[in-house]
Amino acid sequence: MVLSMTGFGLAEFSNKSVSLRVEIKSLNSKFLDISLRTPKILSEKEIEIRQIISQHLIRGKVIVNIDWVKEEEAEIKQSYNEELFLAYYQQLRRLSDKVVSPNHDIFRLAIQSPDVIVSKIEEGVDEESYQLIKNGLKEALEKCNDFRVNEGKALTRQFNIVCSKIADNLKKIEILDPKRVEKIKTRIENNLSSFINEENLDQNRLEQEIVYYIEKLDISEEIVRLKSHLNYFLDVLESQDSNGKKLGFIGQEMGREINTIGSKANDAEIQKLVVVMKEELEKIKEQVLNVL
Repeated sequence: MVLSMTGFGLAEFSNKSVSLRVEIKSLNSKFLDISLRTPKILSEKEIEIRQIISQHLIRGKVIVNIDWVKEEEAEIKQSYNEELFLAYYQQLRRLSDKVVSPNHDIFRLAIQSPDVIVSKIEEGVDEESYQLIKNGLKEALEKCNDFRVNEGKALTRQFNIVCSKIADNLKKIEILDPKRVEKIKTRIENNLSSFINEENLDQNRLEQEIVYYIEKLDISEEIVRLKSHLNYFLDVLESQDSNGKKLGFIGQEMGREINTIGSKANDAEIQKLVVVMKEELEKIKEQVLNVL
């Protein structure tokens, strides 16, 4: 079964206290490349989150955004050490009085003194909230995988169409091949006859030359191998495991056989069919990069 590396998954949850949104996008890549954006409260959970993602998505450029918002009353993000503030303020005021200096800046200086402002840093996510986030992440991953399955089915249909077109053109080449051989044989005989008198023509040598050139330009083995590669490609498409790399290797082998047929054919009609097969093969090469 073919799986695409292109995928999308979205999971959302909200109630009176929290709001969660997990969005996952995946694109083709040679390896698993995870780009993760999470709230600060999940910093200590990042390794575990990456492990969960890698268990569901084997390969691809994966972009994961997790938005987590507590729908609570406004929370003060910082507080003040009142005792320390008063101590700074009183000391600064005494110093100001001693030098008879204006004291309108004493409040600002005191509030900005060390350790007066206390930030409320979130220490982490509680277990109940984290379980909710994990459930949302897994739901989004499952939807992303479902998307990949559907995209894989579309790719499979395209691959079958392309392979069918290559096979059809290969059949046409098989039909033309005997005529091509006769053309080559006639061409060799005519060329030799134009330079050598028929009385001086060595029939045995002529036959040897014809056999040599026909063997040199024979494409029967390439046709057999290309058929085999096509069948193997279709078999891999239907296998249980998605294997984009294997399909890519088979496509390369198909390209070698098609190129060899083109270089050995020495026939205009066959060359046209070879060009068509190359065009179809390019579609395979382009789309197979997106197969998991």
